[in-house]
Amino acid sequence: MEIGLIAVVGVIILVGTSILGGRIGIAAPLLLVVVGIGAGYLPFIPLIEVDPEIILLGVLPPLLYAAAVNVPLVDFRRNFRPVIGLSVLLVVISAVIIGALVHLVVPVIPFPVAVALGAVVSPTDAVAATSIGKRLGMPDRVVSILEGESLVNDATSLVLLKTALAAIAGSFVFWDAAGSFAFSVAAAVVVGLVMGLITVWIRSHLRNPVYDTMISFVVPFVAFIPAEAIHASGVLAVVVTGLYTGHHASRRFSATARMNERLNWRTVQFALENGVFLLMGLQLHALVEEVGESPLRLEHVGLLSLGVVLLLILCRAAFLVPLIATMRRNSRLYEQRSDGLSALAQQVRDEEDPDTKKLHRVELLEQRTRADLTHEREQQLGWREGAVLSWSGMRGVVTLAAAQSIPVEVPYRAQLILVAFGVAVVTLLLHGLTLPPLIRKLWPEGAGAGASAGELASLKKDLIEAGDDAIDDAVANEEGASEAERTAATVVEKARTSARSAMAPISLSLAETGSLVLPADETPAQSYLRLARLALDAQRAALLEERAIGRYSSEALRTAELALDVHEARLTPPSMH
Repeated sequence: MEIGLIAVVGVIILVGTSILGGRIGIAAPLLLVVVGIGAGYLPFIPLIEVDPEIILLGVLPPLLYAAAVNVPLVDFRRNFRPVIGLSVLLVVISAVIIGALVHLVVPVIPFPVAVALGAVVSPTDAVAATSIGKRLGMPDRVVSILEGESLVNDATSLVLLKTALAAIAGSFVFWDAAGSFAFSVAAAVVVGLVMGLITVWIRSHLRNPVYDTMISFVVPFVAFIPAEAIHASGVLAVVVTGLYTGHHASRRFSATARMNERLNWRTVQFALENGVFLLMGLQLHALVEEVGESPLRLEHVGLLSLGVVLLLILCRAAFLVPLIATMRRNSRLYEQRSDGLSALAQQVRDEEDPDTKKLHRVELLEQRTRADLTHEREQQLGWREGAVLSWSGMRGVVTLAAAQSIPVEVPYRAQLILVAFGVAVVTLLLHGLTLPPLIRKLWPEGAGAGASAGELASLKKDLIEAGDDAIDDAVANEEGASEAERTAATVVEKARTSARSAMAPISLSLAETGSLVLPADETPAQSYLRLARLALDAQRAALLEERAIGRYSSEALRTAELALDVHEARLTPPSMH
């Protein structure tokens, strides 16, 4: 009874606080931390302590999968350099610098323990930053970089923490640690790709949405557990599986499966993200009690937390200066690549009998590199983007989960956890409350984020043309048929209307679209559905090709995919099984 009541109250707090945050313009994670701290000190609330295994195994895999499955692979590819720089190099550099300075200032904390603290507080959590940024019109590329960074840096942090803990136990050897790190990353990528390949294949053959949903919920754990079993990075394996699944969902899954997955994982992500921030606040009382009257007292922990926050801000700002400078040279690299592929494509075109498939692949690559060049020129990183990236270094769920995974025998464990908690809370409040005015100051009229009306109109025009072309081809194939077998002109026009609208409610039985079949007894309704499905398939193929090229923004492509999914769901009858 008590557990049920706590669950109900928790859901009410999560939903109510999120609604309140949206109305007063403050990110929900910030409010939930404050609410949790206040509730934790109420006399009738017991001290809250959570087993770190619950966080590491029960929360991190689904949370990271929910984020990864929604990250467009084209954005991750275009921002690979800044994402890897921030999520790998910066995490390692920050951990070592923090470890050295903390040990220097507080000698009673051994150097390996101080590096473990650095590994814990180094990874950022982009949840609050991106929620604020998207609401205020932060540039799309900055949002993509922050999301990519927060996906990969968790793996770097946890692998680095394992290395530091090995050093505490006295078994640290640099080359062994470096080899272990490389194996952990490489093996995790392989496991993630294999599990993504297997689970996508299985789900693509399921027709019952209940079965597909059940498989979807276990995918993160299917990737996490085998990776951890071979001492690889489970969180990185989950990220790779999520990226693979999200990229292939448009081609391999049905519209119903995609719509269900979006809603299901948005719900899971909301509950876990906000629940962890609430839990952060609730645990403060227990952590303070655990420190007690230790020589490293509470006031020392507070000062140490502020010092670590300052170091993190300085490290991030110093790292971003050369990173932004080197990124500005990317345009020349894209120009060289685009010129080279254009020359190759022209060579294939000039051949006497060019291979059609080869020419199509080369032209697709040519268009993609040209789109990459346009993207780099239009969304080049400058000092304003660097300032926002520098000031978006909030810490959250991974920091707390990693801190609580530190073994009990580690010296000053309670203080380390409390410092990590302090860093997370201070960065959430400091950056979260000051980021909105910073964004408004840098872009007084907005940054033009999101898909523009012109871009959506252009993409819509391309997809409508693809649908019309498919209908024209189908009608052209009927030229040799008898008058009775030909599709009526009114039906053809109705199918064209369907290709232009995602609002036509249809609830007739359909078969999968395959090779063109023209039965003599085809009814007008069946003819309409056949042509409508042909147009829809052509539009989806055109959308997938545009995604491969990258000519349109991820937001515009996502909007078009949602429209096609809704229309496909309307063309597909509801199933009772």
